[in-house]
Amino acid sequence: MPQAVDPRRVTEHGSEVMRLVDEIFPLVEGFYVDLHRNPELSHQEHRTSQAVAEWLSRAGYEVTTGIGGTGVVGILRNGEGPTVLLRCAMDALPLAEQTGLPYASTARGTTADGQETPIMHAAGHDAHTACLVGTADLLSSSRKHWSGTLMVVAQPGQETLDGAEAMLADGLYERFGRPDIVLTQRVGPQPAGMIAHRAGVILGMSTTVGVRIFGSPGHGGFQPQTGVDPVVIAASIITRLQTIVAREVNPSEMAVLTTGVVRAGTKADLVPDEAYLEINTRCLNERVADRIYAAIERVVKAEAAASAAPREPEVTEIRRTSLIRNHAQHTRAVSSAHRAYFGDAYVIDLPEPFAVGDDFGAFGLPDDPEPVPYVMWLLGSTPHDVWSAAPGATPFDKLASVPGSHSSQFAPDREATLRAGIAALTIGALTYLGRTSGPGRATSGLAQIASSRITEDESTQSADMEALLADDDEGESTQSADMEALLADDDEGESTQSADMEALLADDEGETTQRANMAELLNDPPPPPRGPTQGPQTGPAPSFRPPSGPPLAAPPPMGPPVDAPPPPETPPHSDEPPYRY
Repeated sequence: MPQAVDPRRVTEHGSEVMRLVDEIFPLVEGFYVDLHRNPELSHQEHRTSQAVAEWLSRAGYEVTTGIGGTGVVGILRNGEGPTVLLRCAMDALPLAEQTGLPYASTARGTTADGQETPIMHAAGHDAHTACLVGTADLLSSSRKHWSGTLMVVAQPGQETLDGAEAMLADGLYERFGRPDIVLTQRVGPQPAGMIAHRAGVILGMSTTVGVRIFGSPGHGGFQPQTGVDPVVIAASIITRLQTIVAREVNPSEMAVLTTGVVRAGTKADLVPDEAYLEINTRCLNERVADRIYAAIERVVKAEAAASAAPREPEVTEIRRTSLIRNHAQHTRAVSSAHRAYFGDAYVIDLPEPFAVGDDFGAFGLPDDPEPVPYVMWLLGSTPHDVWSAAPGATPFDKLASVPGSHSSQFAPDREATLRAGIAALTIGALTYLGRTSGPGRATSGLAQIASSRITEDESTQSADMEALLADDDEGESTQSADMEALLADDDEGESTQSADMEALLADDEGETTQRANMAELLNDPPPPPRGPTQGPQTGPAPSFRPPSGPPLAAPPPMGPPVDAPPPPETPPHSDEPPYRY
């Protein structure tokens, strides 16, 4: 198991690395705008993967393309130490964008089953990808601060929930090495710039079921009684399926069932000979998933029999993803590092999992005797003015009201989201790659343990780290000065943020429950991140631009910043059920 570096040491390295971000941020922002304007469907990410590969190559990585179809792998070896895998997803959704952004997508494409469709980055994968190449560039330009191997993975087909498995089946770990830890972030609906963690289950299971219903063709105006209408059967099935969650799942469990695809017929007055449905379910444990699938199969067959269908319908499980279950200890380690760098006001603990699905868990090899630990966190993206204007008296009402993932109006606060995402990924990587001693060729924490060359000081640090993880982030943030630089709009003058935060922290010490703390934090979110201090030149070659041309100018982030609330005082989460709802 990889050994985490002390958060204070991670903060020192992270602060130095992030001083370089202003040099590459215009390119990262332009890269994001270009990806947003030119989205690609799952397993069709040819242009996107080419852009990622070009950036990584210029940053000094060993790059391999075509992994699992259109996947990209970049390897950067920097001495002894652990292997850290940073992952992003590249694909977009078959959705028409309605954001009104000057760089809104007008792209169209064809789905795997031949349907023509508009395309939009409505799940934030453009931000995922831009943050990943930005982080990869920063770490390549600051190798003196870390030791080990960085594996950067740009994954295809996340929306079809099979891209991770495709890369693994194509020999990802056999060809490039098995990582010691896997890290990723997912754009969420929280206020822009906030980081949300959860030990244990953070995302639910997703199962997609295909149903083919058979009928007998006929004419709607000439002897319609001679046919068996599969559309009527499909309608009865869709209605009846909703009773599964209402009447067959325990109220203490979470489950969602959605019929999102209905296809039948070619002409209004003709009874077709078949209809096709796709049904998606979400839940938080395998037992409920199995029960729902069995109920779907029973309802579908019974409704077809009740209508005298000529053939029994076909029910097929198209795909199923496992729970995203964060490793508890490593979640606390990464969360501690994020708190130390960003400050407590910018990092929250989620009280409950989200029902959305992701295939990221496949990188952890859940069926392997020795699975790979992984950590996923959520990156807030909602513009602060949108959050403030959202209806609802509680943050949970607001979360349901703001445009979120898979919405045609999903428009992240560009600068705040990208800056926080680059910093979060960088700090996450340095949690394991950061040097445990001063400049030079010192080895990382894991390498020192593996080679039995731990010094007395490092042994003390390891014990301190164990105590820190056991106490789950009860220490004080050491990042005040660095956050001043990160949040400042310019690089001169003294920031008043520390004084303001001290006053704010002194105002409220009474909240103790996790739900209340998160509610207060989200009701009055901290200001979005702004640029840190300038550093030496870094990034890709000056001539580098995304494939479609130079980065596009875009309007500044929306909404004025708001004051930060007191930090949450939340207990750690158990890695096992039951969960509170």
